[in-house]
Amino acid sequence: MAQTEEHRCIPPELPEMLKKFVQAAILAQPQDLLQFGVDYFEALCRGESSPVREQSEQVDLCNWAELTPELLKTLHSQVASRLIIRADELAEMWKALNLPTDLFNSVMNVGRFTEEIEWLKFLALASSALGVTIARTLKIVCEVLSCDHDGGPPRIPFSTFQFLYTYIAEVDGEISASHVRRMLSYIEQEV
Repeated sequence: MAQTEEHRCIPPELPEMLKKFVQAAILAQPQDLLQFGVDYFEALCRGESSPVREQSEQVDLCNWAELTPELLKTLHSQVASRLIIRADELAEMWKALNLPTDLFNSVMNVGRFTEEIEWLKFLALASSALGVTIARTLKIVCEVLSCDHDGGPPRIPFSTFQFLYTYIAEVDGEISASHVRRMLSYIEQEV
């Protein structure tokens, strides 16, 4: 049986329609691109405007601050000595520092935080975005938490270090509990 070659024509409005969709998706920065596409084209079919953020809400990727230990220190000073902070309050502080909301959401997801957040756990996970290794992450957390300004190594109470190391190792999932205990025992003897 011979195959017949079908000539398909590209509708003249398709390239412009796809271009506008791509622009809307870039502006909206949706978490779920497929759902955004469904919403976008359904709105288009109904003759409504596309589900793009208002101009005031649009993401300007160039304006996000980069997370640094100094900004974490600022955030820590704003949280003050509270152990628990409300998620909405922390989100506002994060936003006020012009930090990327996707990073905030990522920390919230990894930590499985809900309305109330254990500040030290959030701080540890946010620091892990800067520290490639657990050792570097712990160094950053110690620098943020330390009140020492004498130029020496940052110092925090051993119990705080123990809590942070145990939590980060637990979240990491690749360090056994026995290794964590041995390491903490060794560090405690050295201190």
